[in-house]
Amino acid sequence: MRNITQGASLAISMLVTALAPPATHAAIELAAVSGSVRVRPDATVSGELAARIECARGETESFQVVVTAAGQPLRGVEARCGPLAREDGATLPPDGITLYRPIPVWVRHSSPRATEPPGLIPDPLVPLTDPYTGEPVLDPAWRENRLIGSRAGGARFELWENHQAAFWVDVRVDAATPAGTYRGALWVESRNAPAAELPVEVVVWDFVLPPGPSLENHFGGFERVARYHGIEPQSDTFQKLEERYIAMMAEHRLNPPLPARLRPSVADDGSAIFSPELDAALGDFVGRHHLTNIEVPHAPFADALGADRDRAMRHYRSWYAYLERKGWTAGAYLYVLDEPNDAAAYQRVRELGRLVAEAEPRLRRLVVEQPYVQDPAWGTLDGAIDIWCPLFGFVHEPSIRRVAGQGDAVWSYSALVQPAPGYHPEYEAVKDDNPPYWQIDFPVTSYRIAPWLNRRYGITGLLYWSTVYWGSPERNPWQDPGFRVRWNGDGFLFYPGSEAGIEGPIASIRLKNLRDGMEDYEYFELLDGLGGGGAVDEVVRAAVPTWGSWQDDPGQLTELRRRLAAEILRRSTAQPEP
Repeated sequence: MRNITQGASLAISMLVTALAPPATHAAIELAAVSGSVRVRPDATVSGELAARIECARGETESFQVVVTAAGQPLRGVEARCGPLAREDGATLPPDGITLYRPIPVWVRHSSPRATEPPGLIPDPLVPLTDPYTGEPVLDPAWRENRLIGSRAGGARFELWENHQAAFWVDVRVDAATPAGTYRGALWVESRNAPAAELPVEVVVWDFVLPPGPSLENHFGGFERVARYHGIEPQSDTFQKLEERYIAMMAEHRLNPPLPARLRPSVADDGSAIFSPELDAALGDFVGRHHLTNIEVPHAPFADALGADRDRAMRHYRSWYAYLERKGWTAGAYLYVLDEPNDAAAYQRVRELGRLVAEAEPRLRRLVVEQPYVQDPAWGTLDGAIDIWCPLFGFVHEPSIRRVAGQGDAVWSYSALVQPAPGYHPEYEAVKDDNPPYWQIDFPVTSYRIAPWLNRRYGITGLLYWSTVYWGSPERNPWQDPGFRVRWNGDGFLFYPGSEAGIEGPIASIRLKNLRDGMEDYEYFELLDGLGGGGAVDEVVRAAVPTWGSWQDDPGQLTELRRRLAAEILRRSTAQPEP
């Protein structure tokens, strides 16, 4: 009986083994995708088996690595990038390669006209290494108790089976980097799976982008950072924090504003006083951050149009004289007024415009308003504005040509979700168009395409009302990105780094795509300078037939950019005719 029973048990054991699924082991699967694609946790993203990017010298280009957990959940996922080298041994500087982890934020309510559903949408980019301390920025599950209050991390995160996450890779190529093809690899590792390798190839084209932006721009200041963190704006703590935001803004080809600490004192007669110490500090700031635009502050007087008029005029006159001595007048402007929306506001624009013109007619006056009137009864603003600034959806090409013909410039800007207004001169033709909207639940190509749209319409600048409008300290953008509930991400492109234990800003995917668009604009300028304006226009119109019909396929934009680069290389290396 014992032998029969043992035999039966053995048979049953063999049968169970045959029916059970085979043992599985954790594995890491990798794929490369564009930086203009959002890798949502609940979506399937297909990619390439190798990463390949192309860029000019003096440019930063990005890609993402999608990580999928196969077989079992992954524990402690992290990534590292090895040296990128040419065949002759020349390498890209390792400090030019920065790895981030895109963190999803919860979008509860869709923005008007949103094209992406609510849910978890990646936007903030947490670096794997703290840029200010050099310490690793770990996922909360792997942090020591001293960082327990932080809720976002970079490396050593957990990934459930059949789920995906991404690493973001910035590759910054210095202006002095030799052209050529650089190859290497990126490795993703975890505590319970063999490391996986992704080949990386970086093609560096033999032309250089300028260090500062050619597309004029204004993106607001950082006073709200102090309020959010509950620190005094005059404190050393805030000034250190502000400088880090300023540096990150400049790294993404946006002109930071002059901080309050670099404002001149004011004499009794209203003149601005630029001491030798201030002059040196301003020179350092402008040079270090490659400023191409300088916003002249408003005259600090209560009654500039009345009793203080003469003092206000001397203030603007002295500012312009200083900028002229420094050679900085080309990009200087005064932000006169924001969105004048009634007859009284129109009248104030005219009065302030006259004051500035009388003080210094060469100081440009910027007003956030389209170059056609909202109500004819309010009168015209012609002659009171040097820089018009319509919303994306308010753009009207004949009006742009009209004011450009009288010597004015036009910038564009975005706020909320605003299509063409009823008073648009061609409203019936454009009322259903959707220009690029700058909320989280729209394609991130909305940011990259804006400089292309500007070029298409002869618009020479770009404005955004804030990069740090997080609301009151009670509203955390990591947890609630909605501005006035429904405009997700409106008014901010940075996240406070405190959520990751970082004393400084954290960039967004949206900011990176805007940077790419600003760099694309440099290609337009370079090719223009080589006599290729017609080629630029041909490529741009392929991407942007109109404001309401623009190319949002990242692959197509990359191909169009490649065409621009090829033409720049062809023209810059062509031998002159004898």
